Amino acid sequence: MTGFRLYIFCFFLVVGHGVSRADNLTDSILSVSRLANKYFMDKWPDPGIDIKTDKIRPSHIWTRSVYYEGLMGLYSIDSLQTYIDYTDSWADSHQWSPRSTIWRIHADDQCCTQTYMTRYFQAGGAEKYLASKADFDNQMYGKDRSTHYKDWTWIDAIQMAMPALAMLYKITGERKYIDFAMQSYLWSRNAGVENKGVGFFVENEGLWWRDAKLYGIKESDGKNSYWSRGNGWVYAALVRVLEQLSPDDEYYAQLKHDFLLMSEAIIPIQRSDGFWNASLVSTQYNGPELSGTGLFLYGLAWGVRNGFLTDAKYRAAADKAWQACKSCVHDNGFLGYVQGTSDRPSKGWPFEYDAEPNFEDYGLGCFLLGTTEYYKLVKAQPADDTTGVTTLSSPSRRADDAIYDISGRRIHNIYKKGVYIRNGKKYLH
Repeated sequence: MTGFRLYIFCFFLVVGHGVSRADNLTDSILSVSRLANKYFMDKWPDPGIDIKTDKIRPSHIWTRSVYYEGLMGLYSIDSLQTYIDYTDSWADSHQWSPRSTIWRIHADDQCCTQTYMTRYFQAGGAEKYLASKADFDNQMYGKDRSTHYKDWTWIDAIQMAMPALAMLYKITGERKYIDFAMQSYLWSRNAGVENKGVGFFVENEGLWWRDAKLYGIKESDGKNSYWSRGNGWVYAALVRVLEQLSPDDEYYAQLKHDFLLMSEAIIPIQRSDGFWNASLVSTQYNGPELSGTGLFLYGLAWGVRNGFLTDAKYRAAADKAWQACKSCVHDNGFLGYVQGTSDRPSKGWPFEYDAEPNFEDYGLGCFLLGTTEYYKLVKAQPADDTTGVTTLSSPSRRADDAIYDISGRRIHNIYKKGVYIRNGKKYLH
């Protein structure tokens, strides 16, 4: 065997090993996601039944609604009819309507509409979004609603309502919905702490205060109290809104700018075990916490997969966050290290592996959003830690990126699958 042929033979052995590793990883991600979801569906066989904790609440409250966002993520990689039946039964039991009535406007009550409209995108049927439209129309144009762009007085609300408005814009083509979403978002970002003339977003730090009440609060070590899950809510919302907009939309650049600032901010504060502390820049509440970590994994994996985050540090952070999330899953699918419902890092501390939070549904939602987006990333770009090979998911490239075949000949258009070289690295296409 000539030296060149031996090189090609050995190279493809390595490539095959890398593909096998990627397949093993995606199988693991899917298996763990299914296990955690099965535990929950088995515990709640009737999705429309009221939730009984300290009091009785309907099952389309925000906590359960976040779960369904995650379930729709799982369905996007694991298209089981069981997931659709479970979702539609839940939505049918609530007449595809927001919680309460259209006269009680609250972002938490609108969170469920994201899944309703996701199902509209999948299957059609105007009944899936008309009640949501009426609710948002009332908020925007009903009696005494002239200042309702100031409704998002806590940053969780950005995730609960903003993606739904973006979806409604995509369904109807009416700019008023995305205009109102951005007016509300920019008020929270820049002016939400009205008595101080500032917003919740600290641009030079890339992180958010949770609300006006908690603005400026310090931990015992003197560090700012930036709440992990609260920042995760915003990070996830940016992803979910950007997905609905065209890159040439007038609002796209602002949202992408904020997404990149947050992405840069969360990298140096990730723990060595892949988690983020509940208080992001402080060690006051030092330990694993799943819900914030799952949301950060969601945004990081999406950003890397879509070419927003190109530095290797972001992929490395996503890989570590996946390992952290996986470590929370018990053998039966129960999720540990979930902070209970809260508005700050200290509530419910310490967060323990065996402890059951007061609501377990939103923790699973955050987990599934993160793991399923990470699955898509691994499918598109298998990790190259041992092979030096990364999958080239499409032939699109920058004009100055010369591509060569394995024999060293420059290729101007890729027409068939194979191994190619770009910038000194081998790629599978």
